[in-house]
Amino acid sequence: MNIATKPVYLKLRDIISESILDGIYREGDMLPSVRVFAADQGANPLTVAKAYQGFQEDGLVTVKRGVGMFVATGARDRLRRSQREDFIKNVWPPIERQMKRLDLSIDDLLKSEA
Repeated sequence: MNIATKPVYLKLRDIISESILDGIYREGDMLPSVRVFAADQGANPLTVAKAYQGFQEDGLVTVKRGVGMFVATGARDRLRRSQREDFIKNVWPPIERQMKRLDLSIDDLLKSEA
């Protein structure tokens, strides 16, 4: 799916996923409230609620009624596995084809960082 055409709730999920993977939110940490996250992102609270609902359905967050949503135990590992699989299946193949077209190797890329 092209990022430009990605629905807003999925973009919001990506932001939270990246924050969990980057360690900004750790297991057991409380996520921002729907209203706070909506205000921070300039999004509709209903759209944020939809993004959060997906995390709850996937078991990546736990809900404490009247308190908030918390990053579930194992969420980071599950997200990492899922995103690795997506990268290998969907992101890497076109990159690999482009590298072959350009006669680029992994070593060429590593050398360019130096």
